[in-house]
Amino acid sequence: QVQLVHSGGGLVQAGGSLTLSCAASGNIFRFNTMAWYRQAPGKQREWVAGIFTGGSTNYADSVKGRFTISRDNAKNTVHLQMNSLKPEDTAAYYCNVDPPIYRYWGQGTQVTVSS
Repeated sequence: QVQLVHSGGGLVQAGGSLTLSCAASGNIFRFNTMAWYRQAPGKQREWVAGIFTGGSTNYADSVKGRFTISRDNAKNTVHLQMNSLKPEDTAAYYCNVDPPIYRYWGQGTQVTVSS
């Protein structure tokens, strides 16, 4: 059974930084593109950043230049370094494969950015 355990969220002031981590059980990372997604209150979940097995990355325009996704295949973890945070980055953040698999959605981690 695949489990994705999220950590690293919290409350931060605008302009601050946070690093999110996602640890997975099983071999989910080994053959899959991984991604971070987020869902703000009242909005649909959106894709934020993705990383291929080889390490190439892609970012949503809204976070490009501010967020960095990385992966450690040996440790089955994926990270999201978030800098220059804005209030509009406030959301619950989730990792999953890309494209996402419904049963892999975990609890996520809440990021709140105050102005």
